[in-house]
Amino acid sequence: MTAARPQPQPREAYPVFRTLTTRWMDNDVYGHVNNVVYYSFFDTAVNGHLIDAGALQIDTSPVIGLVIETQCNYFAPLSYPQPVDAGIRVAQVGRSSVRYEVGLFAAGEPLTAAAGHFVHVYVDRASRRPTALPPALLQALEPLRTDR
Repeated sequence: MTAARPQPQPREAYPVFRTLTTRWMDNDVYGHVNNVVYYSFFDTAVNGHLIDAGALQIDTSPVIGLVIETQCNYFAPLSYPQPVDAGIRVAQVGRSSVRYEVGLFAAGEPLTAAAGHFVHVYVDRASRRPTALPPALLQALEPLRTDR
């Protein structure tokens, strides 16, 4: 049996948004944002939220997130100089891991141009061993959670 094909998601499926800027170099020879750039958008949106919430200091945080899984489905093209609205949600929180889901929307569009996820395992910066999610991170995740 074949799994159902993923479908675009509405804006209402994401509790928090960040606006991202496409760059000239993001377009490929076909005139749209290259597929690898979408993963950079995911990282930028989530880490920007964590930094703004005070849960991540990229140079000094004793706990850091390492990506162990990524996935993306593409529904409509994006292209430079189009702004992109990145919707962010958290689908699952474990002891040391978080599954972030991100929907990328062309500005003003009601459905995702692309939607995907990545999983961070949080580790001690020095030892690189998994560690429990710190309180500041758990607090930053609260407005993103859809897993309850």
